[in-house]
Amino acid sequence: MAVTGRSERDLAARLADSEFVRVAPRAEGESIAAAGVLLGALAARSIPFQARVVPLTEDLPEEATVPIGFADGFAADRPAGAVAADLARELDHDPEPGLALASRLLGGDDPETDLERRTGVGIPTADLADGLAHSTLFHASFSGEETAAGAELAELADDDRMVASLAALDAVGSESASERAATAIERALRPHATPEGPFETAEGLADVLDCLARDAPGIALALAMGHDVRTSALDAWRAHSKAAHSAIREADTGRYDGLFVARIAEGPVETVARLVRNFRSPEPVTLVVSETEAGAAGDEGIGEAMAGAAASIDGTGGGTLSRGVAQFDCPPEAFLEAFREAMT
Repeated sequence: MAVTGRSERDLAARLADSEFVRVAPRAEGESIAAAGVLLGALAARSIPFQARVVPLTEDLPEEATVPIGFADGFAADRPAGAVAADLARELDHDPEPGLALASRLLGGDDPETDLERRTGVGIPTADLADGLAHSTLFHASFSGEETAAGAELAELADDDRMVASLAALDAVGSESASERAATAIERALRPHATPEGPFETAEGLADVLDCLARDAPGIALALAMGHDVRTSALDAWRAHSKAAHSAIREADTGRYDGLFVARIAEGPVETVARLVRNFRSPEPVTLVVSETEAGAAGDEGIGEAMAGAAASIDGTGGGTLSRGVAQFDCPPEAFLEAFREAMT
């Protein structure tokens, strides 16, 4: 269901006349945020609906009225957040601007918006030490450690520009930082303020949604739908972040032709793969492997390669163009070799 131009109006008309709508976002932040935008419009029109987050390893649900994040589904040719916002307006509903922008940002888009940009770093909390330590928009020496982040901030006098410089220099300036880091860190800087939203910035909301998409998809969807789950969402975000940053520090890494591999004992493999690729990997594709699962990040073909690699060793896998996940019951080295073959 590629939705563009006139088809947006057609779909909006069909949704307006529907007796029941089933919305199925994939388990990644962009799709869940886009689903929240659309569900807000359906609720405003009193259109009955059901929503379920679909793991990346599962296929498109046959019963879904609006599947979001699937290769041949809703918004296949445009950012899901942009299409969801257009559909909401066709249904005479103005989407919550912070949520709409968060979805666009998660999709790699940077649209014009009425939200004010401010200096500093895009975190969800007003507490700088908390926000910097637990952000997964970057990986720095203090990431995952609130006490260490607080010590770094102690002499900055809450100056937003100095805080941004601290994050950028630490994330980009280390000897292990990749060339990609200088571009990746920009996603965290000069954030859009969201005084009417549940968190401090749209970037912070995007970070929380992306972290919760797999660990706590129900909370992520509730957050995107506007329910009051701020406390539980932040708790889950902090736990996810700590596990990811700890795994990066303890990882054993190896480099192949076009592939950077990080072996970890445990942790959120998708987030670790994204952070390692953006801030540590010298190769275009990163694979993170634990004892029973793997996550990968790259520019294209990742989900397909993860699905193929998993199938070849009787596991399960899937994902999107740029990210993927797999579960398996074999030695991690066997999955690594299967993934390398699938990428060729």
